[in-house]
Amino acid sequence: MSTTTETQSRSRRQGTGTGTLDPVAKRQGGAHGRTPNQTSSTETKFPDDLFFWTYTEEPHRTRRQAIIKAHKDILKLCGPEPLTIYVVTGVVTLQVICAALMRHHSILSWPFLLTAYVVGATANQNLFLAIHEISHNLAFRTPLYNRLFAIFANLPIGVPYSAGFRPYHLTHHKSLGVDGLDTDLPTALEAVFFDSVIGKAFFCTFQLLFYAIRPVMVYKIPFGPIHYANIIAQILFDAAIVKFLGLQALIYLLMSSFLAGSLHPCAAHFISEHYVFAKSTVKGGKMPKDVPIPETYSYYGPLNLLTYNVGYHNEHHDFPAIPWTRLPKVYEIAREFYEPLPAHRSWPLVLWQFITDHEVGMWCRVKRAQGGRMVGAWQDGEIES
Repeated sequence: MSTTTETQSRSRRQGTGTGTLDPVAKRQGGAHGRTPNQTSSTETKFPDDLFFWTYTEEPHRTRRQAIIKAHKDILKLCGPEPLTIYVVTGVVTLQVICAALMRHHSILSWPFLLTAYVVGATANQNLFLAIHEISHNLAFRTPLYNRLFAIFANLPIGVPYSAGFRPYHLTHHKSLGVDGLDTDLPTALEAVFFDSVIGKAFFCTFQLLFYAIRPVMVYKIPFGPIHYANIIAQILFDAAIVKFLGLQALIYLLMSSFLAGSLHPCAAHFISEHYVFAKSTVKGGKMPKDVPIPETYSYYGPLNLLTYNVGYHNEHHDFPAIPWTRLPKVYEIAREFYEPLPAHRSWPLVLWQFITDHEVGMWCRVKRAQGGRMVGAWQDGEIES
């Protein structure tokens, strides 16, 4: 395989993939046994889905405990990173300047399109991941300051989403792979319709729209003052851009956001983080289903410089309270835990393999029927504990 080790989708389709449950286990409720408030609508429509259903707990909590036991000083890396404030301010300023410059160019002109793809999409992907970083309270020590700063980082994206992103993303951490809670998971409906070369190409081209629409289709979070502040601030900013710079400038920002979540090298992180590309290297399982599938992948390449080190994704899930500048240090301290794990060498190759490889696709995600917690109306102390 081009980006990691050999894929295991063939064994999955043959019914012997690691981490999957056999039909007997499914009939006994192992795969889809859940509490009444976690019933998934997809399981009755697609009872023979090909996701990797597992009984096991998500791996990050267990590994975090083992790393802390072996390296107690690693917890000293936790806490906000003030550099984030300056980087976000610089990127927001850059995008406003680019929007002003693009108002003189036709939307379909090469200067407009190239600037939107090379500069704008990279900048807005950077802001997406700044909001991701800020959602963990890693810019300021005061939670409210983080909420407000995320709204500021949201402005060049053109569409308000920072306030809504946070509870869905923190639920993704608390409930990794849990069907009906983790909205990073593709639904069975998506997997059915887009599990082909053409379908996967379509999904990767418009994946930002899927990530925007899917969460509200899975479950809705309660609106609060911060959500309304996010919407009002974005409307005022967009109106100011149109009034003082023109409609072309706003189109530049919106196009930058679309391209940032489309066929762009940095957008490959959406695919690379949790889709199953490799066979497990864990030894000693009694049966194939006893051997856990690697469900989070890191990437240690140069594009991390543009994306808040989001490629250090195992490290981030293990220690979400450690900011982006210190994630490489996590790897260095706990190298013996991370070196054996499969990792991607190239984000562009991740996109290419995902689209063209018949053994990698929409079904290649680990799912759990039970567990996890929904983050919605929690207090900040509960979330950060």
